[in-house]
Amino acid sequence: MGGPGAEREISLESGRLVMRALGALGYDAHSLDYDRRFVDALRDIAPDALFNALHGTGGEDGEIQGVLEHLRVPYTGSGVEACALAMDKHLTKKLIAAEGLPTPAWDLFDLAGGTLPLLPGSLDLPLVVKPRYEGSSVAVTIVRTHEQWTNAVLSASKTYAQVLAEEYVEGRELTCGILGDEALPVVEIVPNIDEFYSYSAKYEPGGSTHITPARIDGDLSARLQTLALSTHRLLGLRDYSRVDFIVSREGRPYILEINALPGLTPVSLVPDACAAAGIGYEALVDRLVGYALSRRVTVSP
Repeated sequence: MGGPGAEREISLESGRLVMRALGALGYDAHSLDYDRRFVDALRDIAPDALFNALHGTGGEDGEIQGVLEHLRVPYTGSGVEACALAMDKHLTKKLIAAEGLPTPAWDLFDLAGGTLPLLPGSLDLPLVVKPRYEGSSVAVTIVRTHEQWTNAVLSASKTYAQVLAEEYVEGRELTCGILGDEALPVVEIVPNIDEFYSYSAKYEPGGSTHITPARIDGDLSARLQTLALSTHRLLGLRDYSRVDFIVSREGRPYILEINALPGLTPVSLVPDACAAAGIGYEALVDRLVGYALSRRVTVSP
């Protein structure tokens, strides 16, 4: 848990709760920060499996997965290729669109050249600007004017080489988690302190309200579950994931984000959905450990 990315504090919070659950379940568990001492510490412990509670850079983009594959340590969550793909919003959307799954129109902008990109003629304001590689709605902004576009791009260029400009769809925010190979109950997200499910709305106390199951009819719920499971399988994800949607005023769903390593904090969505399905937090953690242990290869002496 931890790591160097923008989601470090969220990862630490997930990790603390996972450690508590592992202890309650009777596992001999040790927590490690993902730093330069990580590989040596992991070799000293020689674990049967690793529970990956990292989020974002390093933990959700295929990096630590590659390290663990090299060390032959089984781990929770998706593999190298699937994580790298899911973390790349541009390639993920290209793949989704190629499969005929609904996602808002978008364009990709390179900010490394030193020239301020102009708004594309194919997209109209308002737009959603987001980094190509990032999670937890970090640095995501809604742009309604040309001045806001300029400010958003200038701000993003200080940290990111590329951003997506995505068609803004007004509607209700919903999400559907996957556990194993089954869709969990759909959760409706109502932001309380921002106009969308921003980083603050995600993690500040009272920042949002989660309604589980969502206040939608059975047909739409089944549609979202089907889309979430299709996306999970399309990207080659495993164990668990979460797909975020916006449902327009006309009732049309659009896929917004795919999370290869959903949060496990007290305000996270997958634990809420699991609880609605009768799966408590400890049972969720135990199931994820079981998935990792099932991939353990025993070498005969």
